[in-house]
Amino acid sequence: MNPNAILLLTCPDQKGIVASVSNFIFHHSGNIVHAAQHTTERSKIFFMRIEWELEGFDIPRGKIFETFEPLAKKFSMRCSLHFTDVAPRMAIFVSKHIHCFHDIILRHRMGEFKCQIPLVISNHLELKPVAEQFGLSYLHVPITSENKVQQEERELAELERHRIDCIVLARYMQVLTDRFVARWPNRIINIHHSFLPAFAGRSPYQQAYERGVKIIGATSHYVTETLDDG
Repeated sequence: MNPNAILLLTCPDQKGIVASVSNFIFHHSGNIVHAAQHTTERSKIFFMRIEWELEGFDIPRGKIFETFEPLAKKFSMRCSLHFTDVAPRMAIFVSKHIHCFHDIILRHRMGEFKCQIPLVISNHLELKPVAEQFGLSYLHVPITSENKVQQEERELAELERHRIDCIVLARYMQVLTDRFVARWPNRIINIHHSFLPAFAGRSPYQQAYERGVKIIGATSHYVTETLDDG
């Protein structure tokens, strides 16, 4: 299949954004195949994801962002451009819990999402046999309060060496330092139980059980410097 382009953008909400972006694609002979938008009620911030076919589009893919820049400045947009034929390189951070990790690698093997997984990092050895079973490189980085800074530097070096694009924390039971998070803004995704923010801190399952919660799910968010936020 021919690749598509995907534009992600956010800016203060105002009239004409959708029409202007759509007309930009139309006037350059692009065919939109998917578009989604959302505006926050209180802060009035506009978000949009729009995807179009590159076949017949009259701007070379290497010049799209540059050509779009005047429109982005007009609406004070923050935006990024992606292409469907590029598979991001994803690192998975795990500890001892297998369910999130196993679900990710099984769905990846089944082709449910498109990415490469060149590296798994863990502070324990329990999941190494599972990773190796799927042919994944497994790096054991034990962390204590005394060596946390040094070990994170080691992890950062390995992420750079493997040319990683994003990180998924699959029940990784370590709190990343602010310095680590600052090096990977909006590129670390945390998967965890759906009790947050109602049952934050230690023993959230016990807290929920004591309150009589009967249903549990999972959620995810981009990691920020604030714990359990994002």
